[in-house]
Formats: sequence, structure tokens, C-alpha cells
Amino acid sequence: MPDQPPSSPTTVTGSTRIGWVGAGVMGLSMCGHVLAKGHPVTVYSRTRSKAQPLIDQGAVWADSPREVAEQSDVVVTIVGFPPDVRDVYLGEAGLFAGARAGTIFVDMTTTQPSLAREIAAVGERAQVATVDAPVSGGDVGAKNAALSIMVGGERAAVDAVMPLFETLGKKIVYQGGPGNGQHAKMCNQIVIAGTMIGVCESLLYGHKAGLDLETMLGAISGGAAACWTLDNLAPRILKRNFDPGFFVEHFIKDMGIALDEAKAMGLALPGLALVHQLYMAVQAQGYGQRGTHALMLALEQMSSPVR
Repeated sequence: MPDQPPSSPTTVTGSTRIGWVGAGVMGLSMCGHVLAKGHPVTVYSRTRSKAQPLIDQGAVWADSPREVAEQSDVVVTIVGFPPDVRDVYLGEAGLFAGARAGTIFVDMTTTQPSLAREIAAVGERAQVATVDAPVSGGDVGAKNAALSIMVGGERAAVDAVMPLFETLGKKIVYQGGPGNGQHAKMCNQIVIAGTMIGVCESLLYGHKAGLDLETMLGAISGGAAACWTLDNLAPRILKRNFDPGFFVEHFIKDMGIALDEAKAMGLALPGLALVHQLYMAVQAQGYGQRGTHALMLALEQMSSPVR
């Protein structure tokens, strides 16, 4: 069996038929950008109503991932958890069941590096190119087509879908072979975990010290503490707006993957383990469907009343 499909993948153009699986907080906006570029799009989501805005924009509904693959040249998936990814790709009505040689599958879900490599191995046998390309930037990045995209896979397939990535993101970095995009995303999530607890604890401290929090944020956001979380999520916390740009339960999943991978590599990541436990408390308090900045709610309960 050849290392790659028998011919180099065709570069994505405006006429390339795109399949899309997943219409959640981020997937909905991302697919909308693809439709706006004029691509023919076939869409599937477990809950059809979530995909209705895309259908209204011209996407064609499919009843299964298999049907999506049958009607598409390139298929993008962005779903929830590793079992969802496995079912979408490898299930009885999954993408591989409807795949043709030369198709390109792009998984933009954050999932296990080992699963990305497993999907790549199945793809090699089926002469289907696979790319793992998890994203960072949350709902704001998705809406503004300004995501950071971490890409793993065979270079020819990555180059072929680069125009699609450029429709969705501003920073697109090739990380190497299959699974490396997912490993890079784990690095991203480790940084976010540490940053989030720092931002929340800063707001708690500032409040108890009697500072005007907006004035405080205006000062520290221009110095060494400057970061995306401070700019985008701290203002939401001040407004008590914990709507999800990225779900707590999904972040718990990501941190769990990172901790499992770290254990397999013999690494101790005590900071990540602590934040993971705090987020488990957030979920236990009933906030699993809130945004990741809902970490503040758990920290508040550990302190004296701060509101």
C-alpha cells in the first residue's frame, strides 16, 4: 500500500465540495465562513436544528457522516469528545464507510493524538488523506475567522487544504506528521489552564482589595500580564456573563487528554492537575455547559462572598 493516495490531493478551490460534520458553538460559525466563500457544502449534525442556520444559507443536509463523505471531496469534522470522533469516522455509518480514494478528511476537534494517528492509519489503507487540525480562539475567533490552527498530517494533504484553513484562521502552523496537531493543542490547553486561574485569582484579589476592576484591567493588560484571556474573558466575568465560547466540560476533556499523555511520557504536570481538579468542581456545581471562565464561580465559593 502506498504511503499516500496514488495522486497528490487537489488544492481546494471555490468549486471543491466540502462536507461538514458538527454545528456547535464554533463549528456553526466556521462552516458559515466556508459557505460564504461559495463552496458547495453538505452538512451533518447529531441535532439537525443546530445545523438549520447553515441549511438556510444553502448547505445541503445529510442524514449521516457516511452520506456527507459520499457527496464531498473534503470533509471537516469538529465535534465534542473522542468517542464522538471515533463514531463519526469509524462507525457503521461513519465517514470511512462512504469515503472514496483521494478524499481528504480534516478533524478540527481537540482529541487524543493516538486517535488521530489511528484515523491516519485507516486513511492510509483506504487511500484517504487525513489531517488533524485542532483550533484555538473560542467563539470569538470562530466568528471572526481569526482562529489559530495547529496542523498535523502528511504535507501534501495539508498543502491541499491550506486555502480552507485560510478561510477559518489567521495563524496556521504545520506541526509535523499525524497526531502532532493534537499534541500542539495540548500545549495550548496547558497554557490556557494556567492563565485562566491567574486571571480569575487576580480579579478576586483586586475586588477584595477594593480596586475598580476595569481600571485595574486597563493597567495590567498593557504590561507583562497581557494575554488573550485577560482581553476577552475577564470583561465577561465582570459582566457575570458566563456563556460559553468554549464549554467547561470540553476543557475538562482536553486537560484529561493532556494529563494522560503526560503520564505516558513520564511527565509530572502539577499545575495542570490542580486546575483540572478545580474545573471538576465547576462541573460538579452544575456549570459544565458554561464557558471556561466559569472557573471564577468555583473560586468564589472557596473564598468569602465577593459579589
